[in-house]
Amino acid sequence: MSRSHRLFDLLQVLRRHRGTVSGEVLAREVGVSLRTIRRDIATLQALGADINGEPGIGYILRPGFLLPPLSFTAEEIHALAAGAQWVSRQTDDALAHAMLNAIAKIDAVLPSEMRRALDDNALYISRQSEDTGVDLARVRQMLREQRKMHIAYREEDGPVLEQTIWPIMLGFVESRWSIAAWCESLGDFRRFRADCIVTVDFLDEHYPGTRRQLVKEWQAQEGHPCKRRKSAC
Repeated sequence: MSRSHRLFDLLQVLRRHRGTVSGEVLAREVGVSLRTIRRDIATLQALGADINGEPGIGYILRPGFLLPPLSFTAEEIHALAAGAQWVSRQTDDALAHAMLNAIAKIDAVLPSEMRRALDDNALYISRQSEDTGVDLARVRQMLREQRKMHIAYREEDGPVLEQTIWPIMLGFVESRWSIAAWCESLGDFRRFRADCIVTVDFLDEHYPGTRRQLVKEWQAQEGHPCKRRKSAC
């Protein structure tokens, strides 16, 4: 691996870690020695990267620094192509359109040989056929704006129940869309399958606290929420 690619990889690892990350972790993820990590950190700092920290404590990259662009590898291009297919075929129209725009922007700056990899049809993602039951684009808006939803929800072989929920996460679990939320009537977190929602009202009222904190509380309560707690429908 060239030094420029190694510096780029190190920068990407620092970006993935939102908080302070130790030199040992950086060395393991980049595949070099701790001594090399220390030298590369110093090089990035000299290039203008706002990296705080020191040996024995850890490092954190402040946002706003960009290295000159490097070419994608073939595997990275195939990963982008697969991700684009999945988003365009398994999500709503708004997110699919955004994905196509993003791929077009990437395609515009790729060299010709990389464009061929982006258009490669070696990977195939099937198209979602069943109705999700709810406007996923509006759900994402509720997540961003931290607003409540009032839903009529049909339990399996049961009655339709009306509940006010605080949506905190939208997930794709076991080939179905689900909304993780705090349920006011239950006083607890729960996953609601989108295809079991009969009607929905998107409310103007904001729920208290922050969505990120609620997600942390849910994940701490469940351990691994997508596997341990099933939706009731």
